Amino acid sequence: MSKHKENRWSNYALRIIINTVSHPFEYAKVLIQIGYEPVPPRPAKTLFGKPALKLPNIFEYVKYIKNVDGFMGCYNGLTPKVCGNLMSAIASQRLLDYLEPPNEDDFDEEPTDEQKRRNFVRSMKCDIMTHTAAIVVSQPFHVVTVRMMAQFIGRETKYNGIFGSVKEIYRENGMLGFFSGLIPRLLGDILSLLLASSLTYAINTYIIEEKDLKVYTSATMTFLSTAITYPFQVISNCMAVTNSGLKAGSPTFMPHYSSWVDCYYDLSSKQQLKRGSSLLVRYYVGPSIVIGGKPVAFPAKDQKLIS
Repeated sequence: MSKHKENRWSNYALRIIINTVSHPFEYAKVLIQIGYEPVPPRPAKTLFGKPALKLPNIFEYVKYIKNVDGFMGCYNGLTPKVCGNLMSAIASQRLLDYLEPPNEDDFDEEPTDEQKRRNFVRSMKCDIMTHTAAIVVSQPFHVVTVRMMAQFIGRETKYNGIFGSVKEIYRENGMLGFFSGLIPRLLGDILSLLLASSLTYAINTYIIEEKDLKVYTSATMTFLSTAITYPFQVISNCMAVTNSGLKAGSPTFMPHYSSWVDCYYDLSSKQQLKRGSSLLVRYYVGPSIVIGGKPVAFPAKDQKLIS
């Protein structure tokens, strides 16, 4: 086996390890994104001393899952998630090998602004194609993962294992069910990529001259663009669950959305597009009343706080 292939398989193994270690937190985040809050918010104060309702942080949420389903229950949905990530990585790598994106090392001298611009455009095209392929290939596994996680809410067992889940998705939604939530997921990823790459190129080309500082630009812009496009993650996961036959995807917990645009307007009207974006300090956003000088949450007509 060549050294290049050894490195590639090492990267795949590293992905599996990272996915396994981080899975309980990803599990909790998905449940938050689709709107499940099993622990009622408690009165607290913001950093500026304003009364607020505080929700449990991600560690408390994982602890709740563990108390209900045990340690192994925290890894529900891990297998399809790992399979999807591996399929995504392999598809990306195969396409990259075929496209051969430009490399700055190809230039013997400092490239001109025109050469940098051409490289940027070519790299952008390669990135868009590889990201698109990776997401499309992995989407069926993503749907299986999210639905297996969402079963926690209603305590169902409809989506059990990869093959059982595939059969259930086809029975509930047909072939299109395997690509539920694909459009918002794809839009969010591509928009994040375009925004991060464009800002990085512009800042490094026209603003920052020090080479040592340029290495931080990409990470900063990626963080910023991910935060801006975060609502697409929430919409995608909600669309993967809605009309799935699960309690989590049915009224009164979640409406049967006709499209991702319908989902966007519904979540936007309730100020829920950012849920799950903050995992350590979380405040309840929704209907509340003040009793004895303290805010108390109560559900709207189509919402339900589950305790």
